[in-house]
Amino acid sequence: MCMNRLLDNCLLCPRQCGINRNKNGLGFCRAGNKIKIAKAYLHMWEEPPITGKNGSGTIFFSNCNLRCIFCQNYYISEEGNGVEIDIKRFSEICLDLQNMGATNINLVTPTHYFPLIIDGIKLAKKNGLKIPIIYNSSGYETVETIKLLEDIVDVYLPDFKYYSDKYAIKYSGCTDYFKYASEALAEMVRQKPRCIFDKNGNIISGVVVRHLLLPEMEEDSKKILKYLYDNYKNKIYISIMNQYTPIRKCKFAELNKRVDDSVYDEVIEYAWNIGIRKAFIQDGGTQSDSFIPEWDFKL
Repeated sequence: MCMNRLLDNCLLCPRQCGINRNKNGLGFCRAGNKIKIAKAYLHMWEEPPITGKNGSGTIFFSNCNLRCIFCQNYYISEEGNGVEIDIKRFSEICLDLQNMGATNINLVTPTHYFPLIIDGIKLAKKNGLKIPIIYNSSGYETVETIKLLEDIVDVYLPDFKYYSDKYAIKYSGCTDYFKYASEALAEMVRQKPRCIFDKNGNIISGVVVRHLLLPEMEEDSKKILKYLYDNYKNKIYISIMNQYTPIRKCKFAELNKRVDDSVYDEVIEYAWNIGIRKAFIQDGGTQSDSFIPEWDFKL
């Protein structure tokens, strides 16, 4: 299959825009037919098995197919700032990160570019790319897209943002987040049924699900954690995150504050009580805009 042809009638994500991106059409994500990147560097603040000793070779893609109203990376996800590159340059960036000692290649919000990414990864592998590929997404995916990634991705790192679609509608403008996120996750786990680590403790295969607590949503968070544990037990790791930081004034007042430490502690205790053991948790020091990259467009 010529992957670029998937952009002729773009159905890459659940938005199902059907736009011809090869003829300058722009759908919900506002991405064209070239990869657009905001930053590529060694990122030191991922979960320990992802960061490793030298950092995760993180590539931030511009634009987004979900565009949450609270996004802390709105400057690139919503406003689309970044630099367009071709597939050859993308493959070179992957190899440059590997040469810098990156633990892996960490593709952040890649869904709307995945046909181009696949071609770029294949080219990089022909030229010596050997480190694991991490697919770091919002979780709002179609099963068909995830199936096409089976021979490319080593570790899936999806968000699981909402249990109730009332929040998905309110904050991300989609009526079907749970349906698509749960179906996509099932396919990810089918492909990577257990987490495997190398001798240094770095993850080389598997699924790690991230859940970011949002203000006044602790009950929804508990439902997500119960769903994940009931369905996957110890097949996956769960990263329970408290790093939400208001970056700009939001029309929803609850999003203009941070999550109280006591609320986060309550959710962690709940996770422990229902049996979750394979989890990553954070301390209060993560609630800072210093954890948001400087968008200098250096590749």
